[in-house]
Amino acid sequence: QVRLMESGGGSVQAGGSLTLSCSVSGYTYSTYCMGWFHQAPGKEREGVAFINSEGSTNYADFVKGRFTISHDNAKNTLLLQMNSLKPEDTDMYYCAVRIVSGYCSTYIRPELFTYWGQGTQVTVSS
Repeated sequence: QVRLMESGGGSVQAGGSLTLSCSVSGYTYSTYCMGWFHQAPGKEREGVAFINSEGSTNYADFVKGRFTISHDNAKNTLLLQMNSLKPEDTDMYYCAVRIVSGYCSTYIRPELFTYWGQGTQVTVSS
């Protein structure tokens, strides 16, 4: 059984940093597209940053230069380093995995991801 568990969310002042972690267990496939979505109340989930099993990364325009996604293969943990946080970054953040690799982008619809974490809240105050 595949399980994703996020951690690292919290409250921070604008300009601060947070690192989100997503521990992945039970995933036995060699290929993947993993990433982070964010979601505000009443809105759809939107892609933030993604990485595939070839190491290619893709970022939403609003986080380019501020967020960095990485995957620790030894620990099977997905990381999102969030720097220069802004109040508008306040949201629930979810990690997700789909089995296919190759094209792995913020344009992939959330419903095409198979596995999801429970989410972690990020709150940025001004």
